[in-house]
Amino acid sequence: MSLSTCDICDAHEDQIASGELQVFPPIFMKFGRHAQFAGRAVTLKLFEENVLVRNQLETPGNGNVLVIDGGGSFRCALVGGNLAKLAEQNGWAGIVVNGCIRDVDEINACNIGVRALAAFPVKSAKRNTGQENVRLHFAGITVNPGDWIYADADGVIVSPLALS
Repeated sequence: MSLSTCDICDAHEDQIASGELQVFPPIFMKFGRHAQFAGRAVTLKLFEENVLVRNQLETPGNGNVLVIDGGGSFRCALVGGNLAKLAEQNGWAGIVVNGCIRDVDEINACNIGVRALAAFPVKSAKRNTGQENVRLHFAGITVNPGDWIYADADGVIVSPLALS
């Protein structure tokens, strides 16, 4: 795959100005072997627990991107090496986490793209709480289930429509 978020932004200035096309602020760190990834958003909203993350990554990803709003918590990690390996095995294109990940070396060995706020070694709780396939709003950006996510070294873009 070859994509350029810079080229997407240049070609869609009007949609950026109108808010139809959204660009996340530069808050995410890059992990995983894939610097570039794109796919339809599957959304989760949860806080300091990751049972729903595992449940989702155990299903066929079909090239989708799991977008997790973890409330921006820096107190535990929502994705680790085992979950990144599951994502890789099940065909997920990438994971975007409004929160932390752990097992950085293991994630970096996986053929997947991951964006997260930071790495933190503490694991999350297992309470089986949260919401699936809901509208997310974090970092000033809204992500709806089914939106298209485009990520590369320059940033992360959200679009309601597939972009060529």
